[in-house]
Amino acid sequence: MTLRYALIGAGMMGHEHMRNLALLEGVEVTAFSDPNPAMRATAGALAPGARAFTDYKQMLSADIADVYLIVSPNDMHSAHLRDVMATGKPILVEKPLATTTADCRELLTLAQGRTAPVWVTMEYRYMPPLQRLLASVADGVAGTPRMISIREHRFPFLPKVDDWNRFNRRTGGTLVEKCCHFWDLMRLTLQSNPVRVYASAGVDVNHLDEVYDGQTPDIIDNAFVVVDFENGTRGMLDLCMFAEGSYWQERIAVTGEKARLEALIPGPARFSPDGSERAAEFVISPRATKQELREVVPVPEHILAAGDHHGSTYFQHERFRDLVLAGVGKPEVTVEDGYWSVLVGEAAEQSARTGMAVDLRGKGP
Repeated sequence: MTLRYALIGAGMMGHEHMRNLALLEGVEVTAFSDPNPAMRATAGALAPGARAFTDYKQMLSADIADVYLIVSPNDMHSAHLRDVMATGKPILVEKPLATTTADCRELLTLAQGRTAPVWVTMEYRYMPPLQRLLASVADGVAGTPRMISIREHRFPFLPKVDDWNRFNRRTGGTLVEKCCHFWDLMRLTLQSNPVRVYASAGVDVNHLDEVYDGQTPDIIDNAFVVVDFENGTRGMLDLCMFAEGSYWQERIAVTGEKARLEALIPGPARFSPDGSERAAEFVISPRATKQELREVVPVPEHILAAGDHHGSTYFQHERFRDLVLAGVGKPEVTVEDGYWSVLVGEAAEQSARTGMAVDLRGKGP
C-alpha cells in the first residue's frame, strides 16, 4: 500500500518535508495547498505529480489523500487542525501544536476519542545523536537522570513568506516557536512534568534594523531558562540566536550519579566554513573511570542533504508511516505532549517579560 500525503503549507519547512517524503518508501505526495504562488511553484517541482491548491479547504473536499501534514505558520495550526480532524484521517502537525495553551486545550478536547492518530512533530527526538543519548539514559548509563542542560547557539530565524516569524503574535514567541522542541526533550528525558519556569531573555541583536508595517520585530534572540520538574529534577536552556559561527549548534547533556551523557550536534552544512556536512558525536563521561568515551554518530549523506534538522525529519516520517500502516498504536508524540511543550514555552515568555518565576502546578492537561 502506498500512503498518499497532502500538505497544508508549502513553504520552507513544507519543502523539507517533501524532500524527505521523496526518500521514504511506501509514500507519495498527492496534493499540497498554499496561497503563495511562488511556494506552490517550487513545491510543484519537488512533487511533480501532486495537485496544487490555493485553498486548503478545496483540497480537503477533493479527498485525494490518506494522511494530512500541517506545515502552515504557527498561528494557523489551530484552525487547520480543527478542519483536518473532522476528516477522521491521520495527521502529522508541525510544532508548535498551537501558539497558546488555550488553543491547545481545545485541540486536546477535539482529539479525545479520535481513532486516527494526531502526531505532533518534535524533530529533535529523532536526531540520531539524541536517539543514542535517549537509549543510553533508558539503559541506565547515567544512573538516575538528575539534570539536563541544552545549549543551542545558532543562526537567526530565516526569512519566511510574509515575514510571519518576526512577531510574537504569530509565532507564540521564540520560547514557544523554537524551544518547544527542548521542553519536550526535557520532559521525555526526565520522565516528569514541569512545575516551575524561570527565564531571563532579551531582544538584543537580531532583526532590529527590519521594519514591517511600521513595526520592529519583537522576538527574543537570547535567553537562559530554568525548568523545575515534579520529580525533583531540573533542566536548563542556554539559547543564542546570533551565534551561527558555533561548531556545535546544540549540546545536550544529561547527568546522573554514574555519568554525564552528551549529544553534540553540528549546524546545517550551509553554515559550516566549507559548506559541507559535519558529523554529530555522542560522549559518555563516567564518574568511576573519569575516562571520556567519544563516538561519531553517522547519518547517511542523502538524508542529511534533505533538510536542516540532521536527518530527524526523515526518521520521524519513517516512524509515523509505520504507525499509520500498522493501523494500531499510539503516536510517539501526542497532542498532550504538544500541549506541555507550549505550556512551558508560554510560561518562559511570561517569566522573561515579568522577571518572575511561573508556577505550572495545576495547569497540566
